[in-house]
Amino acid sequence: MSAPDLPSDTRVPVTVLTGFLGSGKTTVLNRLLRNPSLAGAAVIVNEFGAVGLDPLLIEASEEQFTLLDNGCVCCTVRGDLVATLKELDRKSQAGETPSLSQVIIETTGLADPAPILHTLMAEAELIARFRIGGVVTTVDAVNGAATLARHPEAAKQVAVADRLLITKTDLVSAQALGALRHRLEHLAPAVEQTVASNGETDLELLAGLSTDAGADVTRIAARLESVAHHDHDCGPDCHHHDHHDAHHGIQSFSFVIDKPVEWDAFARWLDYVAALKGEDLLRFKGIVQVAEEPERPLVLHGVQHVFHPPARLDRWPTADRRTRLVFIVRNIERETIARTLVKFAAIDAASIAPPVLAAA
Repeated sequence: MSAPDLPSDTRVPVTVLTGFLGSGKTTVLNRLLRNPSLAGAAVIVNEFGAVGLDPLLIEASEEQFTLLDNGCVCCTVRGDLVATLKELDRKSQAGETPSLSQVIIETTGLADPAPILHTLMAEAELIARFRIGGVVTTVDAVNGAATLARHPEAAKQVAVADRLLITKTDLVSAQALGALRHRLEHLAPAVEQTVASNGETDLELLAGLSTDAGADVTRIAARLESVAHHDHDCGPDCHHHDHHDAHHGIQSFSFVIDKPVEWDAFARWLDYVAALKGEDLLRFKGIVQVAEEPERPLVLHGVQHVFHPPARLDRWPTADRRTRLVFIVRNIERETIARTLVKFAAIDAASIAPPVLAAA
């Protein structure tokens, strides 16, 4: 796995808008499309059924809008998604449609976002023209807690999010909203939460998603360390939830490595983890200090079995130059990953910061 320099990324960002049934995705999308900055955006909507209603509900021009029906975009119509993105790019470059600035994919309420991200990372033709802009997940304040408890799809949609939007907040008490936000905090501890009030959505909701990959990884890892430190240091009367959704086996954790890593061994470890644990590796992000060039970190992104080629930054985004690895996984324990780091990546166990190795 080579490590190329990171050029100015001019590829079109693709943002996945997901959320469980009835959580308000279409309403949110209509609000967002009123933002002048999205004038050049294309919208792809996936409906599970032969009769699509969203074309009647979404306020987008015909040239902006594409409907994928008769199946879920995360499985049966993934090929249609690839073809649609290629056609959008072709029309834009040929001048048949306005210049393509962004793509928003609204999933079905039962979709798993991970295979969609996998598709964006695995198709060579797509990689050349599109990049992952991020995942925005809507959560219904009225039914969200019950939905998360009953439906693993909903928990996974939250776990892989880059931003959470809590809808219908005007219909619940402040206490109920606080309890839901606390639950979301522990299921997705590093993710920013935005609250929609009386149906109004922050029109800048998509701004800033994945614009600074290195700083993003550093921020997420620091937040996870903070949560882990609180969870494992509080006393016997502290009634917290671990940042682990026990019902669905979804967990978020990070590793901080104090010493530079040898890239060849580290790359082999990535291949090993992807091959053996890829199905349950929902998302992975990392910023790595390599021994060969410690002043220029590598940024890594992975979804299940697929990893983006590593990209090299010109400089560290913060004064902290330690390697930081962020995992969002299902049924993989922190200690399992720690053992593989030592065994396959030639990482000295003493160089792994203790807070992220504490038992859950």
